[in-house]
Amino acid sequence: MGLKNFLLKKKQSKLKKRNKVGLCLSGGGARGFCYLGAFKAFEENGIKFDMVAGASAGSLFGALYASKLSYDQIIELTKGIKTSDFRKPKLGFLPSKTDILNETLKKVYPIKRIEDLPIPLFVVAVNLKDGKEIDFTAGDLTTTVCGSCAIPGVFLPVKYKNMVLVDGGVRNNIPADVLRYNGCNYVVTIDCNCTRGGGTNSENIINQFFTSIGITMSNNSTQGKILSDILICPDMKKFSSLKIVDVAEMIKQGYTATMSAMPEIKQLFLGKLKRKQWRKQKK
Repeated sequence: MGLKNFLLKKKQSKLKKRNKVGLCLSGGGARGFCYLGAFKAFEENGIKFDMVAGASAGSLFGALYASKLSYDQIIELTKGIKTSDFRKPKLGFLPSKTDILNETLKKVYPIKRIEDLPIPLFVVAVNLKDGKEIDFTAGDLTTTVCGSCAIPGVFLPVKYKNMVLVDGGVRNNIPADVLRYNGCNYVVTIDCNCTRGGGTNSENIINQFFTSIGITMSNNSTQGKILSDILICPDMKKFSSLKIVDVAEMIKQGYTATMSAMPEIKQLFLGKLKRKQWRKQKK
């Protein structure tokens, strides 16, 4: 190896080591299937993230990415999944246990513990006992993900060790800060539910309840958006957060939105994208 090539490789190695890039995935229920389209776009363009953080659906699909599965492998594992594989339909305003979701995830996930994933994953949940955010980096993968997905009013809280877990989006729906605090120089965020917090004209108490949750999560998503260098927002407004329908179209929307942002993402990975104004504000 010539001296010029040696120095070039050394420079590239330092650049890669200095600039860690994290992938942040928001909550959004069934709309999270659009993340599979994003994973396809990343794979086609050779984009590989150093770590992943997700709340609710973001943690569920983030665990698949962190397993280093190919897009085709993920599609094979998730093929044919229905709403009934996540929860039993209930009459009225009655939340479900996460037992069915837990069993489904056990069949889908090839790795059982968070710390064994090839790519570091942060599963964001909230402990009802003290109201604090918990960012799991170790422990049972399916149980912690179920806790992160336990939307109030949809699922009952999940008991894990000495904690009572609910949806991570209650406190931090776009956990870009988790990636920043853990060494990421850049963060790419995908928000699968950009229309949350839009309000409703419905007088139905259930619709009003879930609209209220959406407004809360919209409010606590603001910081995550500010801390993101790139924010990708697939057009998911026609899809339901609570019903799995037209998965192929959701995947397509995720793929299209991610491909639109790909030139900027590639610049970021080359270390040429100018860092966000938030760094100056932070100082």
